[in-house]
Amino acid sequence: MSILLWVLQILAALLYGASGVMKVFLFDKVSEGVPSFGALPRKAWTALGALELVCTVGLIVPAALHWHPSLTVLAAALLAIESLVFIGVHVKYHEIPPIIMSGVLGLLMVFIAYGRMVLKPIF
Repeated sequence: MSILLWVLQILAALLYGASGVMKVFLFDKVSEGVPSFGALPRKAWTALGALELVCTVGLIVPAALHWHPSLTVLAAALLAIESLVFIGVHVKYHEIPPIIMSGVLGLLMVFIAYGRMVLKPIF
């Protein structure tokens, strides 16, 4: 179970890290022609991207260093909540593939949080 959780944490960190970089540093380029990016002000997207970047570090570093591993659970929980926000945004614009992707990522984050809190905690 521990190996599965580590693999999922690393994959999630890569996905959310790339997403955070795009929202913070490449927003103008990635938002062209995507109606749902108009749902929130640019500063909100930048804040969400920064949250993703911080949580990316939180998914890996605390658990790897055995330094406040509860921060890994918190990072996963915050990303799960963020996924709910994205689902709401995409529902408003009837964007089905992003709804599915956000839902899957949200469930993945819930599994990681539960896994690191209950199934295979890091001490």
